[in-house]
Amino acid sequence: MGLLSQGSPMSWEETQRHADHVRRHGILQFLHIYHAVKDRHKDVLKWGDEVEYMLVSFDHEHKKVRLVLSGEEVLETLQEKGERSNPNHPTLWRPEYGSYMIEGTPGQPYGGTMSEFNTVEDNMRKRRKEATALLEENQALCTITSFPRLGCPGFTEPECKPNPVEAGASKSLFFPDEAINKHPRFSTLTRNIRHRRGEKVVINVPIFKDKNTPSPFIETFPEDDEAAKASKPDHIYMDAMGFGMGNCCLQVTFQACSISEARYLYDQLATICPIVMALSAASPFYRGYVSDIDCRWGVISASVDDRTREERGLEPLKNNHYRISKSRYDSIDSYLSQCGEKYNDINLTIDKEIYEQLLQEGLDHLLSQHVAHLFIRDPLTLFEEKIHLDDANESDHFENIQSTNWQTMRFKPPPPNSDIGWRVEFRPMEVQLTDFENSAYVVFVVLLTRVILSYKLDFLIPLSKVDENMKVAQKRDAVLQGMFYFRKDICKGSNAVVDGCGKAQNSTELAVDDYTLMSIDTIINGKEGVFPGLIPILNSYLENMEVDVDTRCSILNYLKLIKKRASGELMTVAKWMREFIANHPDYKQDSVVTDEMNYSLILKCNQIANELCECPELLGPAFRKAKYSGSKTDSSN
Repeated sequence: MGLLSQGSPMSWEETQRHADHVRRHGILQFLHIYHAVKDRHKDVLKWGDEVEYMLVSFDHEHKKVRLVLSGEEVLETLQEKGERSNPNHPTLWRPEYGSYMIEGTPGQPYGGTMSEFNTVEDNMRKRRKEATALLEENQALCTITSFPRLGCPGFTEPECKPNPVEAGASKSLFFPDEAINKHPRFSTLTRNIRHRRGEKVVINVPIFKDKNTPSPFIETFPEDDEAAKASKPDHIYMDAMGFGMGNCCLQVTFQACSISEARYLYDQLATICPIVMALSAASPFYRGYVSDIDCRWGVISASVDDRTREERGLEPLKNNHYRISKSRYDSIDSYLSQCGEKYNDINLTIDKEIYEQLLQEGLDHLLSQHVAHLFIRDPLTLFEEKIHLDDANESDHFENIQSTNWQTMRFKPPPPNSDIGWRVEFRPMEVQLTDFENSAYVVFVVLLTRVILSYKLDFLIPLSKVDENMKVAQKRDAVLQGMFYFRKDICKGSNAVVDGCGKAQNSTELAVDDYTLMSIDTIINGKEGVFPGLIPILNSYLENMEVDVDTRCSILNYLKLIKKRASGELMTVAKWMREFIANHPDYKQDSVVTDEMNYSLILKCNQIANELCECPELLGPAFRKAKYSGSKTDSSN
């Protein structure tokens, strides 16, 4: 969850006064890093995943499930028993936005050997078991993307009521500040986003129109003029950062061998983001309603949108410098590699002074504009103790801006004076119910990076088309119903993509007929005469690699899950959840998810995650049984 500085947080007014100082010194810090390691080569491939978890408590007697606000206490114990006692502990734990959330990663990054793929699921199981062991009776650790009744009355334990009137971080009608992690970064982010924007954030998610859903579906908020104006007919209205950042995701970070390879991977994977997001869709419910979307991305984007009315184009520019087309949480706006330059067809807003400064320091046009675009944003949090820093040896000011540009891909320079290399982070995936599924998506993406580099594949299309794909990917059942722009011949430019470190050798333009609309089934599994398919390409790669039998079996099982999700033979988590609620005996076909329905759903999710029951429509025969159960709850309690 980005930069976690300790200290005394400043108000928005105080932070704003130091904004230019942070930007100026952030650029100096970046330049120190760049000049120190720009020529660094031959870093080995390392990578790791991040899984976010929710803590829930089941009330079996009253058939309710709530989010438990004990994340900080659980995290403290996990760190005390883990990394603080043993630097080589196999798991690491970090805080997340919600006080009901924690984040787990492997203790050390995975390396470049194929056998590492066979350790991912085991490490995820260790994490689940380790954290579950600290929970109380009838509590569970869940990997669900969005809690269906987040923001409904009584959704937390202990029960906390929102306070939209008194001064607080979010002033939400639905989301209490007690549900925000107690680390000052999180409440300060929440408050300062609201203050900078000049009003509460506005999230409107289209409601799913079922047989008995009111039409038009209209909520009324007589006690709140702001909500009354912001809410839209036929939409589920939400008003706080917690509705976005309080969701869970699955992410992967890779270390490249050099800066140019990192830039190449950043670009190629950016085109894959909407495809994998739709494949991993897992969040159909918001604030107790069935929505008409399957992914959280747009919800989070709106939940941290700190742009003023001027920046959003609703008023003439007077106090602000730029019109800004997107939230700070959105898809990338420019490719970074030279072979991606000709596909940068999105109008990029940049800080021209920073851009010129970076050019004068010897950076190329593409990297200069990337950084100058990130730095049109203000810092959102600042600590009194962290204003004046040693720019040659610290990077907090750079990371202050960098880590609050939450995009589909993140290009990550090494920390100062470290042996860490240039990295890229793949960020669009929704977290899945089981360790098997989460491992499958992680292995699929990591294996894809190996194939991209080995075969010098080229997935690039105009970036505006990737943006269109992102919009399609979030729609209900996009994995089966959506059509996505994708490059037809990904090998055509293979001799033009990289010379080993990402330099373009060929500047021929991509013709319009070189990409076309495809289904995810075609992209993943292939279609004769249209596209070879990513899974067949990965299988071909595996056939040419020396892989032990167990690892090969694991990888093929993972790829089988991805293949069947893409074809529709297996459901996405989002579709499975929809069908579960639709078939619940209490469901009235009115798009409402009641407490009891939510209880039944999350209980079932927990049973599936801990292998206490089968779920063939979600997992299929590829699912391997585990040797243990990490559950502390059962409906018979």
